[in-house]
Amino acid sequence: MSIEVKFPGGVKVDAHIEPFVISTDQSVKAGGEGSYPAPFSLFLASLATCAGYYVKAFCDSRHLETDGISLTMDTEYDQLNKMISKIIIKIIVPMNFPEKYDNALINAANVCAVKRHLSDKIEFDTVVVRS
Repeated sequence: MSIEVKFPGGVKVDAHIEPFVISTDQSVKAGGEGSYPAPFSLFLASLATCAGYYVKAFCDSRHLETDGISLTMDTEYDQLNKMISKIIIKIIVPMNFPEKYDNALINAANVCAVKRHLSDKIEFDTVVVRS
């Protein structure tokens, strides 16, 4: 996959993932206009929406209604290391959702492809290329 990044002005950064453009900005406090989510917010949203996709796919495969299902994702922040130390995903289901599927829903959310790629085993190679 190739993603082209462009700088449309200010501290905005756009990622072109054909055929889409994902626009980012920084908060006003960080020197931006706050007109789009910050890149880190999109990163966190990708975790939450990926987990949501797998929960939805699980329910769809078993013909379980998803109208009353939602997810929330919260984070705990380690001030010392200046990093998120914990991510908490809550899958909210209606009272009548079959309890026998609770662990399966958790497992479905946990196989999210984004989450599985968070690993120190991924190699990053950053280079400068002149054109």
